[in-house]
Amino acid sequence: MKDLLNNEKQYLKAKRKGAKTIVREWIEMEKGESLLIVTDNTNMEEANLIKEEALKVGAKVDLEVMKSADKDGGVVYDENPDAFDGYDAIIGASDYSIITVAATKKAIDRKARFLSLPLSTNNGVSMLAYNFMNMDPNVAELMANVIMEDLEKTETIEIKTELGTDLIFKKKDRKVGLFNGTSRDGDGFASASFEIYMSIEEDKTQGTFIVDGSLGCIGIPEEPITMKIKDGKAIEFEDTEAGDNLREYFESFEDDRMFVASELGIGLNLLSKTEGNSYIEDESAYRTFHIGFGRNTGLGGKQEAVGHFDLVTLYPDIYADGKLIMKEGHLLHK
Repeated sequence: MKDLLNNEKQYLKAKRKGAKTIVREWIEMEKGESLLIVTDNTNMEEANLIKEEALKVGAKVDLEVMKSADKDGGVVYDENPDAFDGYDAIIGASDYSIITVAATKKAIDRKARFLSLPLSTNNGVSMLAYNFMNMDPNVAELMANVIMEDLEKTETIEIKTELGTDLIFKKKDRKVGLFNGTSRDGDGFASASFEIYMSIEEDKTQGTFIVDGSLGCIGIPEEPITMKIKDGKAIEFEDTEAGDNLREYFESFEDDRMFVASELGIGLNLLSKTEGNSYIEDESAYRTFHIGFGRNTGLGGKQEAVGHFDLVTLYPDIYADGKLIMKEGHLLHK
């Protein structure tokens, strides 16, 4: 992928293609509609490319730059839930997701369209140029439909892996949703992360979680990290350098609510790789699942916190009320 950096013309072409996909296929902007692009000072080039594409279709575009590109930079939109009022569509094009903030929830409630587009990468390549953005949303929807019915009606989900992950989640009365880039398939709620997602009961998750895929924006772990989760909260991290670093990352939020397991996601993107270059690509990858920690109110849950981040694990066996629906990361057809 870094070869793109050596070919300026091809690199710009790839980024423009990504911006076009976002505007025309994902958020589906139309002539006369109003769009707000929320970004930060590290992603101004990407935000402006998206703005250019939106202007081409005749949309009215405002660009708002957050004061901070840090993981808690979106707090301002928790403090100002009316911030997105008046716009037909909003794109969160910053380093970190603003998908769970109060302003996003209010925008969705009033039937505006919202696209979560966290642009943070670890290899210097713009996410707009990543190949995983070319995944066909219709294929992702067909894949999701294989197990969505089972997930929707189940109350208990169990996940195991060969390395030793052994977890039980509860999701009574919780919504199961689909992210496949497009706002139409998410009832106006869209994400660059192609996945089945659900908020989980915040005090019910139990078991051993061995993270061997990705640590979100931190990248891939040097070795698998064992965590213990009890009554919904991460209570123990493996006594290794990698485990200590992960625990310290949790602690860096200075909010104990960030230790709460609040979301379960299952990756659907056949073009995604789990290489630690882009956390959105990592958590989208087919044959993975992830646990989101921290806030989940924007996903239909009850957990408040200063932020949200995901930890990714490979090749799960997933059971819905005892029925095996995914084997070593492969969807099992009915």
